[in-house]
Amino acid sequence: MFHFRSLSHKVLAATLALAMPGTGSAEIFKGETAGVGDPVHTMFVAFANQAGKSDVEIQVNAGQTLTKSMLKGAKGEIDFFSTVPSLVNLMAGQKRMYEKVEGAPELAKNLRAILGFKAGAYHPVTLAGSGIEAWEDIKGKTVFTGPPAGSASATSEALIKIITGYVAGEDYTAVRLSWGEGYAALADGKIDMMVRPAEIGSANIERFGLSGEFRVLSIPDDMIASDEMKALFGRPGRGMLQFDGGLYKGQLTGGQITALGFTQFVGTHADVSDDVVYNATKAFWENLDEVHATAFFLKDVTRDTAFTSVNVPLHPGAVRYYDEAGITIPDALRP
Repeated sequence: MFHFRSLSHKVLAATLALAMPGTGSAEIFKGETAGVGDPVHTMFVAFANQAGKSDVEIQVNAGQTLTKSMLKGAKGEIDFFSTVPSLVNLMAGQKRMYEKVEGAPELAKNLRAILGFKAGAYHPVTLAGSGIEAWEDIKGKTVFTGPPAGSASATSEALIKIITGYVAGEDYTAVRLSWGEGYAALADGKIDMMVRPAEIGSANIERFGLSGEFRVLSIPDDMIASDEMKALFGRPGRGMLQFDGGLYKGQLTGGQITALGFTQFVGTHADVSDDVVYNATKAFWENLDEVHATAFFLKDVTRDTAFTSVNVPLHPGAVRYYDEAGITIPDALRP
């Protein structure tokens, strides 16, 4: 389990342009990440941009479902990807979305990591006038919980159940759409609430306050110490996060908001060349000032946080860089 520090600064989301392939590059590597505007996308494109400076050209395919991207990475169909630590155990155990994937446990052994990072928090967002001012008000309402094939929807529904006891499909209607469709559905009044993982201070969240008022529901204080909530906070890539409700213009929940935080890691697979991963890793860390200038939340990406929630072995190429740079690697992450 990890703990995020309290954040109260505004994140200025930035759309990044991919570096153009260099003339000296002999190969273009395939990469997949989440949609534009997502903190995962921001981080991955920052990684790809810096890797391009070392002639490791990564063609980024955005807007992908991370559960599928990690599987494609494990199969060697793509070379770099964003992923969620909790998915690793599901693939290794051949559970849920990987239940019918032949050889899933063996495929999981092919996964390698480059670096981890704190990405943000789950934002339970409802517009003023929706009739939802507290978690109990969700009963009988329509809630967007995440995409159909991703892990976020299951996490959102688990969070609601722990706090209220409500079961999706029985006590409220859970709607699963793409992230973009979820935003649009809330803005158009087609749903009553949206649970959306986003960086703290997300421009996508704040836009609901530009023309009206909205709420981000906070996890109740009396639920934080419950065994069920502790278990949710303790899952790989999860943790408790607090931030100032006044961070967002038009946001009605006052004081500190307690939320479910999430982390991600940039991954690859065992068959990618050691030199390629070494060069990409080195370029990223040696241009960290440029990464920090991309978005405020990336200022928390430091050499001290390089292995945040990473739960697969590091790629040997990444290990080579970290050893050369004098960065201590946990024994469990050495391949």
